[in-house]
Amino acid sequence: MHVIEPPGSPGVAWRPEPPADGAADGRPGMFADLVALVRPLHSVKSLLLVPVALADANAWNLPALGRVAWAAAGFVLAGACVYVGNDIADRERDRDHPAKRRRPIAAGRVSVRAGYLYCAGLLALLGVVIGCGPGRPYWPVLAYLALNVAYSRALKHIPLIDVGAVALGFALRVVQGYLAIGEPVSGWLLVTVFSLSLLLVIGKRRQELLETGSAHRPALRGYSVGLADQMLQLTCVLTAVSGLIYLRTEAPFGPYGQVAMLLATPLALFALFRYLQVVLVEGGGGDPVRGVLRDRGLAVTGVALAIVLGGTFLLARHPALADVILR
Repeated sequence: MHVIEPPGSPGVAWRPEPPADGAADGRPGMFADLVALVRPLHSVKSLLLVPVALADANAWNLPALGRVAWAAAGFVLAGACVYVGNDIADRERDRDHPAKRRRPIAAGRVSVRAGYLYCAGLLALLGVVIGCGPGRPYWPVLAYLALNVAYSRALKHIPLIDVGAVALGFALRVVQGYLAIGEPVSGWLLVTVFSLSLLLVIGKRRQELLETGSAHRPALRGYSVGLADQMLQLTCVLTAVSGLIYLRTEAPFGPYGQVAMLLATPLALFALFRYLQVVLVEGGGGDPVRGVLRDRGLAVTGVALAIVLGGTFLLARHPALADVILR
């Protein structure tokens, strides 16, 4: 952020204080600020990853769907708690960031005390969800909270460890979904989710390097754009290989595993190529969730991949249907 010198005070560095709560007209109201604090768009992480387990469920019935929905709700609340807590902890550093300074706590529209009360309320609601939910273990949610406390206090300042900690949170969502249905989780699926999440986080770090350097995030002192580029390439390869192995060996496609792998290969590669193009050529990747959802090429490829894998899944689950279509 540029240093501003008020008129008549040469040489005196001054940084504008965050505005007081409820200041100028035209600002979002308190309710809108509280909603913004929990990043509702980022709930898609839990709403997409936790239900992945349904693909391996023996039967889709109301109890199974209810347990998965309950698990997803738990992770949505856990994520909301983490976002509020991080905004409180990072409020001073966020005020020097060109985009994050507009966040409600950094901008002063929501006080720190109100933020703590809000976070406590969300934690209490999460406790109700865990305590009153179906009789399945919720250790991945608790591990996610503990991981993010460690991340906020120490891990986010350690280069390389910081990106791994964030990616691990995505894998924990998948594990929670499988615990909800009582099925073992595929190791190759976890590797795919972890590596894909790592790819998105590294892309975000690369963009932060270009925009603000290490001033906003001290861990960036351990990175360079060249290192980030190498990490992106390595993680892309791991994502593609592990994902295709999962489709061929452990995915619930029965005799159509090879077909699923062959049909998914060009789509998966195009999606990875497009993401690299967005990050390395177009300078994107700073907000992975918005970037993936708003990019037309990634969105169309994602829909096509869902249709291909969904159709193969139906053929595997309904042999009679496969006989009618393929004979």
